[in-house]
Amino acid sequence: MKHERGLSTVAHNHPHDSGGREGVGDPVQEAHGELAMARLALADGETGHAAVHVANALFCEPALPEAHEMLGVLASRAPEGGVGLYGPDEHGGMFAGSAAALAHLQAAAGDFDRALTGLSQVAAHEPHRPWAASAGWLGPDLVPRLDPEAFARTMLGMVQVLDDPVPDEHRPQLAPFAELAVAMTQAHPGHGFLLWAGSSFMRRLDALGEAVDWAFRAWTQDRSLEAAIMLGNAWRRVGRERDTEKLWATVLRDHPEDLDLHVDLGELLAGQGRFDEGISWIERALATDPTHPKAAPALHGLRWARDRDIAHLIALIDHLRSHPDHGYAHELVARACSGAWLRHVPYPTEALTNTLRQLLDQVEPGDAEIAISLSALEPPSALLAVRGAFPRFGLTVQSVPEPDPRAPLRPGKYAVWAYAPGSTEARPVPGVPDPATAEAVRGLADPSWPHPALAYDRAVLLAGCGLDDLLGVLAHPPAPDDSELGQTFARHEPALWVRLVQIWACLGIAHHRADEPWKGSVRRAVLVDLAFGPEDWVSDAALFALVATAWLVPDVRDDVAELVAQRFVDAVTAYRTREVTVLRSLADLVLATPRMPRQIAELARERLAALDAESGSSSGEDEG
Repeated sequence: MKHERGLSTVAHNHPHDSGGREGVGDPVQEAHGELAMARLALADGETGHAAVHVANALFCEPALPEAHEMLGVLASRAPEGGVGLYGPDEHGGMFAGSAAALAHLQAAAGDFDRALTGLSQVAAHEPHRPWAASAGWLGPDLVPRLDPEAFARTMLGMVQVLDDPVPDEHRPQLAPFAELAVAMTQAHPGHGFLLWAGSSFMRRLDALGEAVDWAFRAWTQDRSLEAAIMLGNAWRRVGRERDTEKLWATVLRDHPEDLDLHVDLGELLAGQGRFDEGISWIERALATDPTHPKAAPALHGLRWARDRDIAHLIALIDHLRSHPDHGYAHELVARACSGAWLRHVPYPTEALTNTLRQLLDQVEPGDAEIAISLSALEPPSALLAVRGAFPRFGLTVQSVPEPDPRAPLRPGKYAVWAYAPGSTEARPVPGVPDPATAEAVRGLADPSWPHPALAYDRAVLLAGCGLDDLLGVLAHPPAPDDSELGQTFARHEPALWVRLVQIWACLGIAHHRADEPWKGSVRRAVLVDLAFGPEDWVSDAALFALVATAWLVPDVRDDVAELVAQRFVDAVTAYRTREVTVLRSLADLVLATPRMPRQIAELARERLAALDAESGSSSGEDEG
């Protein structure tokens, strides 16, 4: 909401000149190691070097008493109580430990307004850490020494950084600031700025009684625009949307120039399902200022929420291409994207992957000898995933339905799978990839992304990988790493892992020789051949790489829409006589594709509705 988001200058990483920190791994030991280095530096008269180590110790363990004792020693040996030892870097930012040290030194020198501002910024950036726990100077007794105007600005600085609401587990670390805010409003009950700024802060801590009360008092006292905005925000949190609507509509009659509030009111109405009314308010803002950084993104966002037409999300992406500095557009497109392909990889639904999940519920992955019979052929990548967990898995396929899923839909040069005549088991066409390429793909294989354009952007890290190696990854995926998430994939979701690897490898192929004109490019030829090759997870992974490219590159959108539409229609046709396990995934891809013809999009929606209705049907699997 307006006046409540912004940027800060506090940095979080250790400074480069922190030296060889001791006890790495245990924060208390590490802090004591830094303090030992500080003592050595002080013994050599290197006060500045000692200050760095003290700041590092505070960063490691903000409440460590020994760190604060050493800070006192440092202050006694430096001019002006050591305040000059810490300051912003050349970019205007400050290391969090240094900012905290400076705040404590400023408080010791009696400069409480600045001390509170500095410590509050560190705490807002790292609300999970006890930055205020050791600040004995931070309490209700401080109230007479604080300027209410400066304190209000401090509260606003915090709300520009904090989540709304702050997670429950972080609130105890911010409690000292909340207690001080209560004491300040009691001491200055008629200070409008303090009341509405404090309301915004307390709302983030879910202290809604204070948030509503303080904002209402601010509004009744000075009728300021800011008080009205904060009161509306507080009312919304307690379910008083109608009161907020009336308040903001009234305020806009007196302040028609406040275009941010036009947007806020429009989004409020849309949140109640009143999309056309909400859009009308935002269109008024755009009529006044077509370049407003929130209005145009908000308009696209509301139209998407109303119509679920992918054109509106693409309009948001195009807006970002023209205005990369418009942070609200970034926020909206990430918030709007949800579901398969827009936000995450589709979940495998094959009988083989269902069997795999059942096996993993009963036994650990390994060399157990297992055999099943499947009524009809399924994608080779599904079998690849099963054998990744159970190498001795035996499969008998009873039939190959028509149209034959083994046959490419178009002749092509590039392939991942091929079948010998009469065989139901695919063999990989590409060889084992170079380990460096496999590792690069593994490092990118995230199960979700904020939106397809950002997935495409991230995959540029694979642009230098060889094409043969990226193709090899599709048939020979690397195992998950040893992280907690990697172990979860290996033990519980190996099929989903294979899906991820294939999707990111295809996104990497989308960057192969990116300087070539699209129509005759190798990257397009490879992805098209894979999309129209034997029916497999690789098919829709390649299509997604095409779609993600189209999100960012307008010139390819018509071509990609035609390709995705044709592949979907082919799948729908095949589904009339046999199971197509990737049909749902392809339908979701259709709805994520820019410039998709309306009739194809409608067909995809109809097919998804029909699949939902059929979702309780048998998978056609028989264990043997």
